[in-house]
Amino acid sequence: MKFINTNKAPKVVGPYSQGILVNNTLYVSGQLPVDIDTGTPINDIYEATKKCLEYILAIVNEAGMKKEHIVKCHVYLKDLNDFSIMNKAYEDFFKSHKPARVALEVSRLPKDVLVEIDCIASF
Repeated sequence: MKFINTNKAPKVVGPYSQGILVNNTLYVSGQLPVDIDTGTPINDIYEATKKCLEYILAIVNEAGMKKEHIVKCHVYLKDLNDFSIMNKAYEDFFKSHKPARVALEVSRLPKDVLVEIDCIASF
């Protein structure tokens, strides 16, 4: 088991890691759409989704993997009415690569952000 951390994603603020690599599988913790320097949330769902995915990719890259190694994402939305815009940002990010995905509405997210995304990647 190897702990994966990068300064290209927000620092963790609790007892967890940005990612953990076990054998050939990487488990990436939920990434919030916040400014990396100030921690200020991004309040546009398209940009927020894009930022979460950029942070995920930074952690995936730190583990020596590429976007195409992402096999599953979990998307947690503050408001399911944002689904279509989130979906567009997600599609624009992944292009022809289509990981398995769960998307659901939750009652509240840390820092009251609009979205949080985690993933599993594998060689």
